[in-house]
Amino acid sequence: MRLIVGRIGRPHGIRGEVTVEVRTDEPETRFAAGSVLVTDPAASPVTPAPSAPGHLVRVPDRLTVESIRWHQGRLLVCFEGVVDRNVAEVLRDTILTVDSADVAAPTDPDEFNDHQLVGLTVVDPAGETLGEVARIDHAPASDLLVVRRPDGRTALIPFVKAIVPEVDLAGGRVVVDPPGGLLDL
Repeated sequence: MRLIVGRIGRPHGIRGEVTVEVRTDEPETRFAAGSVLVTDPAASPVTPAPSAPGHLVRVPDRLTVESIRWHQGRLLVCFEGVVDRNVAEVLRDTILTVDSADVAAPTDPDEFNDHQLVGLTVVDPAGETLGEVARIDHAPASDLLVVRRPDGRTALIPFVKAIVPEVDLAGGRVVVDPPGGLLDL
């Protein structure tokens, strides 16, 4: 499974640096020098080459991080082979991903990576099936389990210990004890 760790923004300066919208909790690890990031092919259309009119270029399948630095709260990244602003401009809006197999499992037993939760069966304390985790939304107050209900509706369940008392990865289930009416919203 591919996990999104960032999106390339606009070029910064003339030496090929780009801004990156970070979508990971560990930017220093994911964007460490030497890290190889896979680009999302769907987000990488063939575009006109800025320095060679009439020629088309495609974003490479993989980009290797050469260096990073923080500037005014933004991550700036240099990728190998991106030597000037024109090449950097071609990378704009490229989605950067890693393979979930390359992401270490959290050491805290109460912490989970999103991809570990997606697809788990959601049950109530009595064991009745409530649905399946479709994705995780990261809201300001707490993460939300987006649950696909058996009737096709979607339920948003705050991923907090009071409502989600148990996550059983080995058993493929999440126990949810929702307050009255939560699943009816």
